[in-house]
Amino acid sequence: MYIAMNRFKVQAGSEEAFENVWKGRDSKLSEMTGFKEFHLLRGSLNEAEGYTLFASHTVWASYEDFVAWTKSENFRAAHKNAGATKPAYIGHPQFEGFSVVEGA
Repeated sequence: MYIAMNRFKVQAGSEEAFENVWKGRDSKLSEMTGFKEFHLLRGSLNEAEGYTLFASHTVWASYEDFVAWTKSENFRAAHKNAGATKPAYIGHPQFEGFSVVEGA
């Protein structure tokens, strides 16, 4: 199993708009071989730095299935408007990938 996460620092006050972009997009993840689940996670507000931390979290049957997603037409279509919300970000999204060592 493979877990892929992107962390986003979203400017304070832009959280709802950021969430709406994710809620409204047609990712077609469910059409991909090996896709298990997706969650958009919202952390707490960092008042000192003026952002809320978010993470997109996908679970895949294998690393190879995840890589196939990143090279797919579905991936390109799901990310075609990603720049439209860029002003709401502080910095670039940070990717983190994990192979599951032990599961429940």
